[in-house]
Amino acid sequence: MSELTLTVIRLGLLILLWVFVFSVVGVLRGDIYGTRVVSRTPRKPAPAGRRAERPDRSPQAAPSPRQQKRQPHSTTPRTIVVTQGPLTGTALPLREAGTVIGRNPESALVLDDDFASGRHARIFHRDGAWFVEDLGSTNGTFLGSDRLTGPMRVEAGSTLRIGKTVIELRR
Repeated sequence: MSELTLTVIRLGLLILLWVFVFSVVGVLRGDIYGTRVVSRTPRKPAPAGRRAERPDRSPQAAPSPRQQKRQPHSTTPRTIVVTQGPLTGTALPLREAGTVIGRNPESALVLDDDFASGRHARIFHRDGAWFVEDLGSTNGTFLGSDRLTGPMRVEAGSTLRIGKTVIELRR
């Protein structure tokens, strides 16, 4: 084997070793610092013991019987509200296509919770009802006190726990 061939093989192995080292450092950096959570809208958390007020809406009177007929069944959730955790008071309307919850900045509800996965859970509409499913998260998703093992039906008043964050489905 010529000296040139041996030198080229040594340099190739050295380059491969450095690529491996940088890959390991990148993975460790991602594990240590986690996914960067980007706040889409700055919100002040609601004071404890008080409900978050909506400045864009005035207080509403009880709906008339005619309005009640047009409204969906009372157990059908329309929004999700964070009741415990760093984002307490945050409300988000449910979307027919599905609402993904997790630490990933592309999620509909971006959690600032170390115990949440990037794509942790999904709430979706199927056959006239709302369902929640865990998306293979590490720490699991809990509906009430039960850990989700598959898609489960949810109604207004149901609570989801993802890490330290508690989310309530509301009408």
